[in-house]
Amino acid sequence: MIIKELNGKKPQFGTNCHIAENAVIVGDVTMGDDCSIWYNAVLRGDVHFIKMGNKVNIQDGAVVHCTYKKSPTTIGHNVSVGHNAIVHGCTIQDNVLIGMGSIVMDDCIVESNAIVAAGAVVTQGTVVEAGTIYAGVPAKKVKDISQELISNQIDRIANNYVHYATWYK
Repeated sequence: MIIKELNGKKPQFGTNCHIAENAVIVGDVTMGDDCSIWYNAVLRGDVHFIKMGNKVNIQDGAVVHCTYKKSPTTIGHNVSVGHNAIVHGCTIQDNVLIGMGSIVMDDCIVESNAIVAAGAVVTQGTVVEAGTIYAGVPAKKVKDISQELISNQIDRIANNYVHYATWYK
């Protein structure tokens, strides 16, 4: 793994975090407890900060970055960022699933209890409304989420990744 201090900023980790051997975490990155950063994931807090809450998983090949002096990246609690997703200079609130291969651009806000579908492109400045699924290119609201879907998808995946990380201890 590459964990690198840059410009006087060193990544900060909560308790019980799992970092894969080839993950890259640089600069002003702060994560809460029970987070996991998986193979080939890159979190680059070189041009602005990245702040993550508890129970966040950044899956294989995902990239989290920011925009220089303009758009940091903030990720809340209980968030899954799927394989090969890009999360860039945006705000992801609590209980969110960012689907595989999706892109969330600068100044977007993904509100709590939302899903960005696999392959979606959430264009700059979009607000993904709480309790909805956004899909497509560009991403648009496709439906509201039931409480059952929140439990069966968002919570389940976040909890599974906390469990998977224990296999690597």
